Amino acid sequence: MNEPQQKWTETIESHHSLFQLNLKEVWQYRDLVLMFVKRDFISSFKQTILGPLWFFINPIFTTVVFTLVFGNIANLPTDGIPPILFYLAGNTLWGYFSTTMLSVSNVFTGNAGMFGKVYFPRLVTPISTIISSFMRLAIQLLLFWIVLAYYITKGEVQPNSWAFFFPVLIIFLALFSLGLGMIFSSLTTKYRDLSLLLGFGVSLFMWFTPVILPTSLVKRQLGSYGFLADLNPLTPIFECFKYGFIGSGDFNITRLLFSFIFIIAVLLIGIVIFNKSEKSFIDTV
Repeated sequence: MNEPQQKWTETIESHHSLFQLNLKEVWQYRDLVLMFVKRDFISSFKQTILGPLWFFINPIFTTVVFTLVFGNIANLPTDGIPPILFYLAGNTLWGYFSTTMLSVSNVFTGNAGMFGKVYFPRLVTPISTIISSFMRLAIQLLLFWIVLAYYITKGEVQPNSWAFFFPVLIIFLALFSLGLGMIFSSLTTKYRDLSLLLGFGVSLFMWFTPVILPTSLVKRQLGSYGFLADLNPLTPIFECFKYGFIGSGDFNITRLLFSFIFIIAVLLIGIVIFNKSEKSFIDTV
């Protein structure tokens, strides 16, 4: 005798295609996103004495070290920008990009236990990482603006209207870190070696981004190969940020548009790889 087939009141399964972000479902889990953001914020400074003050301390220490080593000892040029302001601007943007990208790249391996026990849109975790990292960025931007205001009153820098474009720059910086992070997060589920190399790769990538070396200096050193400095999609974003707030930098709107197009392409690739990996990663992680 055949047993009657069970009828489930609700079936949870993935219906979205490889190119779909399925943000509607993520919105339904917005409370979970906020919970993850709160978790990331609290866990970052749990059992620390200074707590969120580290948001200020880290960029201050890094900027001071860069100013002493590269500005005073190595005597590297900074495109006429006060060295402290130059390095602080670069560290602020780079800190957001590197922290966010590395955190997103650890989504699958770092949350495998939770993913295997309960269902929720996997995109919730990288989105919560983007938001929690933005909270750190907001605090560090406040520090940058305080230092910027000091140099404005001294008449050493002159911001322009491009400064109002900075929210768009931050959005594309977040999208780039999200796209790269999803790609590496998916690949590290099968190839654990990548997670060991990623930290080193990010540190090396900083030298190809105008954080320490200005783009103009890199182009002079490369000579006829100076165009290679513009292949980094982060370079136009960093230069536009510095040009808008400080009034100096190797800024070109055409290169910025190409950077945006490249970032969107990386994001689409990341979405495809992420959606494909989330269906079977639990078997390989």
